[in-house]
Amino acid sequence: MRACNDATLPAVLSPRYLVVMLSSPPRRIGIVMMSAVGDAVHVLPLLTALKRHSADVRVTWVLQPGAASLVRGHPAVDDIVEFDRALGWRAFPAVRRQLAQREFDVVLALQVYLKAGIVTSFTRAPVKLGFDRTRARDLNWLFTTDRIPAREGQHVQDQYFEFLDALHVPHDPVVWDLGPWPHERAWQRTFYDQFDRPVAPIVVGTSKPEKDWLPERWAEVCDALHGDFGLQPLLVGGRSARELSAERIILERARVPVSSALGSGLRNLVGILDGAALVLSPDTGPLHMTVALDRPVVALMGYTNPRRVGPYRRFHDLLIDAYGDAGEDYPLSMENRPGRMPRISVRDVLDRVERWRTTYSGLESVSAPPNA
Repeated sequence: MRACNDATLPAVLSPRYLVVMLSSPPRRIGIVMMSAVGDAVHVLPLLTALKRHSADVRVTWVLQPGAASLVRGHPAVDDIVEFDRALGWRAFPAVRRQLAQREFDVVLALQVYLKAGIVTSFTRAPVKLGFDRTRARDLNWLFTTDRIPAREGQHVQDQYFEFLDALHVPHDPVVWDLGPWPHERAWQRTFYDQFDRPVAPIVVGTSKPEKDWLPERWAEVCDALHGDFGLQPLLVGGRSARELSAERIILERARVPVSSALGSGLRNLVGILDGAALVLSPDTGPLHMTVALDRPVVALMGYTNPRRVGPYRRFHDLLIDAYGDAGEDYPLSMENRPGRMPRISVRDVLDRVERWRTTYSGLESVSAPPNA
């Protein structure tokens, strides 16, 4: 491994890893994380910590268009380079042309797949900091110049904070600043004016069928939310074929009025989740958005490991863990377990809703969006 010779980035070289220390301006940081919305949410506290540590840090983020629509305009994101995978192989020369016009002091390679490694190779920086060889899958370590120290697996959020440790940047307090931003409050108020009771958004679909819960069971939950808890069920998410199918089944089977806001867009979804009394969601981007907004969420998890990708530091008492077997002390790992989501019963969900009612609902008014 070579030592850093950039005068703006003095470094201390260890036998295997380069620990980078930001110094005097200009500080130009590139972020390569082109994954889905949930990972984008986990990146935000890293960026807010960088800005808090030094306000003149300039951050350029390479990410996909969907996640870009969520973070565009965020005070910690100065520049966005979109990697549009819908273009196929043509996405690579397109992003390469954009990155050729930018120089960085350090690039943080937060994603460990081959496509991210290729994009990292397009960046112009003396230091490209990535994961250690054990965690850098798809030979991703070949595309970085320097690596954070190897360690046992952690929650995804804490793994990203390891990059801040390498930069000697404190990461507490953990701040997302996801919004709603001032100019979005009017839309939020108008949206919530249509309801005469507290709202419980339900995230009906994810990026993988194995993470979804059964729509007919969501319909039963809707009946109880409305009849037993005084909540208005509201379906949220995108308008994929699976989500539209789930919406149809829920609306057909529910015996109570169920509203739908599918396809509202990610920035409007921030306002919806922020104003919610309670959110119910499998493991997907809106789950992590809800945690970032500090709104109570019942998380339904079976396919993915809650210790790695569950709600970060919050609402674990509302988590339904179908990933592990009864009494199993499973390790934190990237192993997925198909076929586990049907283990979650309607009673499991309603038990967590009752826990929310006794633990959270009395802490603040649930009849209007907070800070509206």
